[in-house]
Amino acid sequence: MANHAKMDIITTIQALYEKEWTQRRIARELGIHRRTVRRYVEELLAEESKGTNPPPGDSEGGSSKGTKPAPRDLSGPPSSCLPWRKFIEDALEQGLSAKRIHQDLRGHSDFQGSYDAVKRFVRRLRVAEPKRFERVEVPPGIEAQVDFGTGNWVEEPGGKKRRTHVFRVVLGNSRKGYCEAVFHQDTETFLRCLENAFQALGGVPETLVPDNLKAAIPKADWYDPEVHPKLRDFAEYYGVAILPTKPYHPHHKGKVERGVGYVKDNALKGRIFRSLAELNAHLRDWETHVADQRIHGTTRKQVGAQFREVEAPALQPLPPMPFPAYEEGERSVHRDGYVEVKKAYYQAPPEYVGRTVWVRWDARTVRLFNHRMEEVRVHARVEPGKFASTPGAKSPYQATRSCAHLIKSAGKVGHWCGVWAEKLVSQRGAEAYRPLLGFQSLTRKHPPEDLNRACEKALAYGATRLRDLRRIMEQGADPQQELAFLQEHPLIRDLTEYQVHFTQPNPKGTNPC
Repeated sequence: MANHAKMDIITTIQALYEKEWTQRRIARELGIHRRTVRRYVEELLAEESKGTNPPPGDSEGGSSKGTKPAPRDLSGPPSSCLPWRKFIEDALEQGLSAKRIHQDLRGHSDFQGSYDAVKRFVRRLRVAEPKRFERVEVPPGIEAQVDFGTGNWVEEPGGKKRRTHVFRVVLGNSRKGYCEAVFHQDTETFLRCLENAFQALGGVPETLVPDNLKAAIPKADWYDPEVHPKLRDFAEYYGVAILPTKPYHPHHKGKVERGVGYVKDNALKGRIFRSLAELNAHLRDWETHVADQRIHGTTRKQVGAQFREVEAPALQPLPPMPFPAYEEGERSVHRDGYVEVKKAYYQAPPEYVGRTVWVRWDARTVRLFNHRMEEVRVHARVEPGKFASTPGAKSPYQATRSCAHLIKSAGKVGHWCGVWAEKLVSQRGAEAYRPLLGFQSLTRKHPPEDLNRACEKALAYGATRLRDLRRIMEQGADPQQELAFLQEHPLIRDLTEYQVHFTQPNPKGTNPC
């Protein structure tokens, strides 16, 4: 059987279908394939839905003009949902699902049909009445749509094959395109492809409409999408606005969707390439000699001529230099206050310990940003294994070879404190560094006068350990007060009363006291 049936066969198929014959019966009686029957039955339904071939009027002689054709089961009897069609159409306009419609039908009417019947009926309603979309045409230089598609395999030396991805940019007015084959879809590759496209087009459009790929849009949101920080800086550098499409709405970038398919079907299909460079050279040649020379089906103008005469002059000029090349990524601030970049370590502000920062680095500098993309620290690049610290920043792990500044600090507390610190260093050498740090902690807890008296007392005892000084402070640094003895008291006799016992002779056997 040929791909296209004769007109008499088509008429017979549609006439038998109007008599409510099933597809299977029509195919069996005419001796043709059911796919052929289905094709021409669907064409009949499409014409009915457009009103070009309205069905005859009802039994009362009324015309059915302007009414929607009832969806019919193409492979069986009419649907059991036909009596409730108006109810189902109203529910679909409210955005209700087939499951919810089935529940409402069973709960508020004598409907006895199954959930599968409702699903089939809803599906045919949507096919007979597809959702309408507004075509959007833009002035020259306003918009460029961006997308990735699956490219050809590249057979590298040794027989290894690698799958490529085709990057495609299409200008919204002239349909002028740019394509490039790559191995990856990361952020850096995406930006370099965009930059190559701007260079090839000789200018920059006002807006870019990309897909919601993770390398560009980490979190898709129609109202407030999260744009990758590097892409945001790229857009600011080139003066272009990023307007991602709505998730699962490919018609928002229909020009580039069709453009990717055009590249795959016309430029790449059935071709074998030995390297990525060979593939890209072929794409450049195809873009110039094929894609630019075609008459576009919508604009009815030659793509290359429309671009050169109308859209190219409307593009924004390119900046004098390419976008600066740098790498970036998120890093955790370790407990020592450093982040790791290319096996080297860079100090972050102390308040970011245990948190994450955004780091950007190039051949010369490393920049640290907070979550608001505010720069918090800048370092010069160092070799792997080295540590880059901020001048003047305090580090709890930084040692010192001299205790002179600690002795001077102790002397400011009091004279005896300075003497005690000097004696401590003379006896213990470098080991005195940590006890002197402990002495500084005491200055924040006790008054200077008490510490000075405690050091004086420690020196008197020959105590030069920090724990001895702490014990003295706990017991009280004041020297012990001498007790004043009373000279007169009612219970104390005068000494003259005892004098008589020493001047008179003592009788034998008596006690003078």
